[in-house]
Amino acid sequence: MYTVDLNSDLGESFGRYTIGNDDKIIPLISSANVACGYHAADPVVMGKTIAMAKEAGIRVGAHPGFPDLMGFGRRNMNVTPAEAKAYVLYQLGVKMQHVKPHGALYNMAAKDYALSTAICEAIKEFDSNLIVLALSGGQLAKAAQDMGLRTAMEVFADRGYEEDGTLVDRRKEGAMITDENEAIARVIRM
Repeated sequence: MYTVDLNSDLGESFGRYTIGNDDKIIPLISSANVACGYHAADPVVMGKTIAMAKEAGIRVGAHPGFPDLMGFGRRNMNVTPAEAKAYVLYQLGVKMQHVKPHGALYNMAAKDYALSTAICEAIKEFDSNLIVLALSGGQLAKAAQDMGLRTAMEVFADRGYEEDGTLVDRRKEGAMITDENEAIARVIRM
């Protein structure tokens, strides 16, 4: 029997800047990826988001990204695997269900096994029971499985895909699916 986990990125506000409608999204989902402070969020936002999720019975996962507040973690960074590992370890902190890298870190890991291995080493060192949420068919999923980590394959209702199964770059036409009926049909096919 298949189950579907309705998952959303939350806790992306920062200081006086409010991003998203977390309080309206939480009742509709079963798990959340909470920003860890590098690409979005701050300690107060993270705490409030986790508290709201726990109160609603929503499972919480980390959403680590590159140290790139200005670019919302969506700019590629030239980092070594050791640096990527340190970045992920730095951003993990509370008991959680899963880890899903954010933005450019996620997209780069889908294609780069060495980077994915470093991310998975950080996750395994922190808590080997965590689930790695990874793009279906990508290198992060392969690295997680190769290390014996629990892995959940992710698909996107609202994103376009390239022929190789990676996500269409947000700067390209067709990156976002905005038609609700098309998104629903895609989820049913997936």
